[in-house]
Amino acid sequence: MIDFSHITKSYPNGDVVLNDVNFSVSPGEFVVITGKSGAGKTTLGRLLIRDLLPTKGKIVIDGEDLNLIKSKNIPMIRRKVGFVFQDYKIIPDKTIGENITIALEIGGYNRKKIQEKITELLKMVGIPGKEHLFPGQLSGGEVQRAAIARAIACEPAILFADEPTGNLDKDTSIEIFNLLKKINDDGTTVILATHDVTLISLNPDRNIHLEKGKIISDVDGLPAGKEGKPPVKSEQKIGHTKTASSSRAKLRDHTPHKEI
Repeated sequence: MIDFSHITKSYPNGDVVLNDVNFSVSPGEFVVITGKSGAGKTTLGRLLIRDLLPTKGKIVIDGEDLNLIKSKNIPMIRRKVGFVFQDYKIIPDKTIGENITIALEIGGYNRKKIQEKITELLKMVGIPGKEHLFPGQLSGGEVQRAAIARAIACEPAILFADEPTGNLDKDTSIEIFNLLKKINDDGTTVILATHDVTLISLNPDRNIHLEKGKIISDVDGLPAGKEGKPPVKSEQKIGHTKTASSSRAKLRDHTPHKEI
C-alpha cells in the first residue's frame, strides 16, 4: 500500500531531516515509528499527506507517486490518509461535534447523516454524548480521542498518528494506544509516530526506529507468548491484510462523496 523509496528531505538551512529512508507498509499493518525529537518522524507524516515533497526519492500510495499528482488531487490523497496531530488541531471555539462536522462536510458526506455519524464516532472512540462540549471542557485524553474521531470520520485507509500520547499520562497513553489498535483491527492501516519506546511493549505489528533521519532498525512486533522474530529488511513488505469489521462498515455513508 505505501512505499517510501530512498527518501531524503533537507531544508534550506541545510538540515537533513531524513536521509535515504526506505520501507514499505502493507495493508492492515500497525507500525510504530520510534525516535527522539528531531529524528524525522513528523516529517514522514507530512510527506505522506503531501504537505511536503521529498528532496530525493518518492512515496507511492496504492501505485500512485505522490511527486507526480496534481495540486487539485492532493485533497483526494488526504481523504486516504487521516492525520492525528501532535497538538490536536482542534478548533477551540467550536464544539467537538462542530469540529467533526467540518471534516465530514469537506469529505462530501450527506448532511442529513452527519449527526448520526458523529454519534457513532464518539461512541467508537469512548466519549459518547460529548459532541456539544467545547475542547476546554474535556480532559487531554478526551480531546485526543476527539481528534482521532475527526481523523477517521471519512474512513481513511491509512491513519498517521503523530505523538498522540506525548502530553498524556501513562494510563491514558495506553488507552489511546489500545484505541488505535482497535481502529487497526477494524481494517485501517495505522502508523504511530512516538518518542515513547515503552509503547513497543504493547505489541504493534512492527517497530521502525529512527535516529537522525536514518532507519536504525525495522523489526516485527513481539506478540505475547511468542518468541522474538529476526529483524526484517526495510524494503520488505510484512504484515497481513485485515478485513474491515462490521463496526467500521457501520460508519460508512453510502452517499457518493463529492470531489474536492
